Amino acid sequence: MSNFHTLSVSEVKQLTPNAVAITLSIPKELIQTFAFIPGQYITIKKEIKGTELRRAYSISSSPKKDSITIGVKKVDRVGFSDFANTKLSKGDTLEVMPPEGRFVFKPSGITKNILAFAAGSGITPIMSIARSVLEDNPQSKLVLVYGNKSYKETMFYTELVKLQLEYSNRFFIYFMLSTAQEEDSLFGRIESSTVNYILNNKHKGLVFDDYYICGPENMIYNVKDTLATHDVTEDKIHFELFTTNEISDDLPEKQDGQTALTVILDDEEFSLSMDKGSLVLDAVLKENIDAPYSCQGGVCSTCIARVTEGKAEMVKNQILTDSEIEEGFILTCQSHPTTPTLKVDYDDV
Repeated sequence: MSNFHTLSVSEVKQLTPNAVAITLSIPKELIQTFAFIPGQYITIKKEIKGTELRRAYSISSSPKKDSITIGVKKVDRVGFSDFANTKLSKGDTLEVMPPEGRFVFKPSGITKNILAFAAGSGITPIMSIARSVLEDNPQSKLVLVYGNKSYKETMFYTELVKLQLEYSNRFFIYFMLSTAQEEDSLFGRIESSTVNYILNNKHKGLVFDDYYICGPENMIYNVKDTLATHDVTEDKIHFELFTTNEISDDLPEKQDGQTALTVILDDEEFSLSMDKGSLVLDAVLKENIDAPYSCQGGVCSTCIARVTEGKAEMVKNQILTDSEIEEGFILTCQSHPTTPTLKVDYDDV
C-alpha cells in the first residue's frame, strides 16, 4: 500500500523566478520513518482540480536535520509544480511518502573525492550529497559542475556560494551558463569538453572515487561516455534522470489479447484481466488497487515489483540493473505482459 503521511510546510523560499524550496517539518514520531540517505527522493500526493497527482522530488537538505527540503521548478501551468510555486504557503499540509531511491551517497567516515555534474533542477539531490560528503570526513573533497541558463535561473545559488565559502579548500564549484556570459562562470553547456577540462586541467592531480550526474538524459549520457574514455568504470558512475526522451523505435511490438494478472500487495492477492497492450501499473490502478507509484515515467523506483510467474517487457528502464532484471524485477509503470498469465509481487522487493 502507498504509505503517505501528512506533513506541515514550515517554509516556502523563492529560489529563482520559477523555482521554490519547500521545507517540511518532520514530527518526532516520524523521524525514523523519514530518515533518508543523501540523494533520495520523496513522493508527494496532491489533489488538484479533482485529479490526484503524484510527483517525486529529490531531497536537497542534510539528513542531520529534523526537516526535509525539496526544490520544485515550475514546469506546468495546472499541475503540482505550478501549485507549489504560486499557491503553497507556510502552514499548509502535504501528503508525503517516506524517502526512497537508489541515487545515493552513503556516509562512511572514509575520505572520498567526488566529482558531480548537474543541470537545472538536477542540483536538488546533489545538494544533499554535497553537504553529506563535506560533513562526513574533514579530508573529503567535492568538485561540482552546475549548468543553467543564467545565474538568475540557478537554483540554490546562494546556498552553494555559502557552502563554497565554508569549505573553500574542499568544495570547488564551476557554474556553467548557456545564455549569459557572467563573472566567475563558464559559458556553454555541459558536454565532453567540460568533462575533459575538469579532469585534464582544473583537477588533473585529483583521483576521484565516485561520480554523480543528474539532469537531462542527453547530458547524462554525454558525461558518462566521456568518463568512460578516461577509464572510469561503470560501478563508479551514479546517475539519475529527471526526464527521459521517448524513443519510439525502442518500444516493444504491441501485443494483442488478454492476460490474467495476479497482484500480490501487502500480503493480499488480487486477480484481474488486462490487455497485453496496456501497462501493468495502469491496469492495477484502474482496479483501485493501492499500488505504490510516483513518476510513471520510468525514472524513479517507486513502482518496482517482482515477476514470479509469466513474463513482462519494459518499454523503458533507467533504474534496474541487468542482474535485477534477471531476478525478475520490473518497473510496473513501464511493463506490458507478453504471456497469457502474469503474477507480480510488490512485497518481494
